[in-house]
Amino acid sequence: MTLLRKATTVPGTRRSAGPAVRIGTVVVRAVVAANLLLLLWILLTSLRSGPDILKHNFALPDALRFGNYTTALDEGGFARAAVNSVLVAVCSSLLAIVLAAPCAYALARRRSRTSSSLSLLFALGLGVPGQVLVVPLFVGLAKVDLTDSDLGLGLVYVGLAMPFTVFLLTGFFSGVPRVLEEAAVLDGAGPLRTFLQVVLPVARGGLVTAFLLQFITGWNETLFAIVLTNSQSKVTLPVALAEFVASQQFNGLDYGTTFAGVCIILAPMIALFSWMGTRIIQGMTVGIGK
Repeated sequence: MTLLRKATTVPGTRRSAGPAVRIGTVVVRAVVAANLLLLLWILLTSLRSGPDILKHNFALPDALRFGNYTTALDEGGFARAAVNSVLVAVCSSLLAIVLAAPCAYALARRRSRTSSSLSLLFALGLGVPGQVLVVPLFVGLAKVDLTDSDLGLGLVYVGLAMPFTVFLLTGFFSGVPRVLEEAAVLDGAGPLRTFLQVVLPVARGGLVTAFLLQFITGWNETLFAIVLTNSQSKVTLPVALAEFVASQQFNGLDYGTTFAGVCIILAPMIALFSWMGTRIIQGMTVGIGK
């Protein structure tokens, strides 16, 4: 009877989803709705006054106070911190890709005991907690006078990005057909030219994904930014927010301005995921799956 039922199924028709799929769909939609409501609440709260927020935690603004953003950018130091965050995140992401791409390509193409050991070493680097590296990195950077410096913080981000970036790009380079490289060699191209003009354009999706992931990590990173920077002109956005909250503890926290600072930090990430979220997810699954 089961075989007869399968044989009589019309090709191309969709089978009804099981209860597990339906429950999972409901849970996912509920989580998405909760996150959207949370973001909406943060945005509305950033446009309210402090007393109004304390009186009614969940309410619509009685008047749109865009001055909270002006206060955050000027008095909170978020304007300069935003420039530092963009500078450090973009430069460290680009440098990480430049260094990781040749390494990942070599590991993907040279299958030997040495390359396997190096691949395992990079994979093990993913399990090293950042808290273990704080003191050694601070001492090392202090000896070369790179603490409280955008350059020193950017170099730290590059080092932290190498294990995952190499691991991710190795999967992408493994999926590049070797026949393309063989054709380039027949045309007289050397190894460097083949890598730059043939392999990199084919794997540009992986390079973009790796850059975006590293940019997101650098934009949101807080621990090393707090430890390695201390002057107001060098801090990044997460540190500026933490310092602003700390400075408000004695005078009464300005909740409207604080939430405005949170929105300033979240806005680029929301725009990035809204624009390229699907590409990031697809890039991660394709690269790691190969």
